[in-house]
Amino acid sequence: MKTKIQLPENFDLEERVAAARANFRSGYNCCQSVILAYNDIFGLDANLAATLTSGFGGGMGRLREVCGSVSGMFFLAGLISPAADPTIKSDRTENYALIQEFADKFRQQNGSIVCRELLGLAPKRESPEPSDRTPEYYKKRPCEEYIAMSARIAGEKILEYAKS
Repeated sequence: MKTKIQLPENFDLEERVAAARANFRSGYNCCQSVILAYNDIFGLDANLAATLTSGFGGGMGRLREVCGSVSGMFFLAGLISPAADPTIKSDRTENYALIQEFADKFRQQNGSIVCRELLGLAPKRESPEPSDRTPEYYKKRPCEEYIAMSARIAGEKILEYAKS
């Protein structure tokens, strides 16, 4: 089941992508950065959105598994094409198809959806302590670019659903 999406009159995809980048620059994790660029469209309180997605940074709690920005797209897929009722198999199928589409698009551009692979990190467990957000951190991490890609991929789908 597709959600009927009502976009604000002044909706601008590139502004949403820029907002996702700015969210990351202000300290939000990758997943939060993507979600907070679109939460208003779905009537989701910003604090609740940030809270629900707080554990998905660093590839899920710095486990370096699925990229947080990709998790953000997946979270949005649940709002775009919800599958809340477990007895409606067609809704779940549509939701999973959208998630796979998002993953495929991201993977085509980046080769992977896995945080450690995207960052070229060894498969070892890291400290749960988030990295300090210093100018050096932003220079060496490509995360902002991944966030922009994820925000654009999700935003393009939001636009498509809003027009249908």
